[in-house]
Parts: sequence; structure tokens; C-alpha cells
Amino acid sequence: MSTAAPRLGAPSPCAAPPAPLAVRSARPGDAVALEALSRPFVRSGALRRRPLSLYASDATDFLVVEAYDGTLDGCLGVSVHPADPDEGRGPAGVLYNFCVASRSQGRGVGVALLRAALTEADARSLCALFTATTGGGELFLRHGFAPTAAELAPRAWADSLDPARNSRVLARTL
Repeated sequence: MSTAAPRLGAPSPCAAPPAPLAVRSARPGDAVALEALSRPFVRSGALRRRPLSLYASDATDFLVVEAYDGTLDGCLGVSVHPADPDEGRGPAGVLYNFCVASRSQGRGVGVALLRAALTEADARSLCALFTATTGGGELFLRHGFAPTAAELAPRAWADSLDPARNSRVLARTL
């Protein structure tokens, strides 16, 4: 007979693994929540400021993870750019406005969002995904992205990058 007290917080060897995080497409009604989730990242300089009207018009670009209380734990925008035959490029996607609420960081929310974006890109037959980051981009690098030149990305998106932000462009061929 053991008299040792069980360790609180340690997972039971018999406990079921945590349920996978549910990722869903955002709806126009999520615009306020998307803007609120992004606000701390805008203040820190990690994200560019976008007006609420842009979140409303582009809400369906976003994948989100919703917390049990209905708030958003994370979001990731996925914009699709058509093929550019003049440049010899197929259709491509751009990942943007990627953020995870501080309370949910380290819990797999970012990984779930990125995997869902990769699945969506595959379903849409995209040739590549691009993103720009002012940080290290470790999550992207772990998922097959590599540094690339902005000139290889969809022109409209590459032209919209702010040189003052000193962003690093990453890409993954699909």
C-alpha cells in the first residue's frame, strides 16, 4: 500500500489525451473579436494595425480557435492570390495576422491553426504559401517554411509590405 499523495496537476496515466483543438472558419460576426484578439500584437509592433472595417470585410479569410467561453484563442488569415502566368507562378496563399491570445500560448493553438491553413491550401490547390514576420518565425520554419525573396511572392502582397517593419518573408512550396 502506498502512502504517497498523488501529485496534483500531473496527468493521470489513465487519462484520455486532450481533445484536438477545433479550428473553424471565421464569420463576419467575428470581426470585433478578431480585432480585439489582434490589438495586443498591434500595440507590441508584431502586427500591422487594421481597422475594424477590414476585419469585417475579410473575416472569411480567417481561421480561428474558439475558447470554451466563446472568446477567440487564436486566428490566422489566409488570403488566396490567383496564378500569375506572366511571372510563371501558380496560385498562392498568404498567411497573415497570425496571433494567439497570451492565455493560450504554448497550448498548441498556433500549431492547430497553421496545420489547418496547410490543409486549406492543399484543398485549394495552391502552389505555395507565403508569410512575413518581424519575429523569428520558428513555428513556420518547423513546418517547412524557409526564407525567400519578397519578389517571389504574389506581387500585390509583396508590394504592400512596409520596408520600415524589416519583415522576413518565408515561403513553403506545396
